[in-house]
Amino acid sequence: QLQASGGGLVQAGGSLRLACAASGRTFSNYAMGWFRQAPGKEREFVAAIRSSGSSTYYADSVKGRFTISRDNAKNTVWLLMNSLKPEDTAVYYCAAQTDRYYSGSNFYTVRWPYDYWGQGTQVTVSS
Repeated sequence: QLQASGGGLVQAGGSLRLACAASGRTFSNYAMGWFRQAPGKEREFVAAIRSSGSSTYYADSVKGRFTISRDNAKNTVWLLMNSLKPEDTAVYYCAAQTDRYYSGSNFYTVRWPYDYWGQGTQVTVSS
């Protein structure tokens, strides 16, 4: 089970930190990802982190502004979002997939390998 939290309303240029708490499985076996979905749009990749935290991946639209991190002892992954823009407004979802240690980023930056999804948390950025 994945429980996302930390969303809210923030002004452009502000920051938010999302959290995703996992339960029920061995968290350290799973790569974690954040995706988002704006109204009328497809769910898109935002950021991902491998099970050990050794590698992270970001969508070009958030690179340099967002940081994904995890603490396997706390069964939690975070998404720190800085310099927020109105176009970042969306429902943010965390997701988990069994980490098969793929070479490169391809399997971590798309939706289909992720087996488990959280319920989503709304982020609204006002201009």
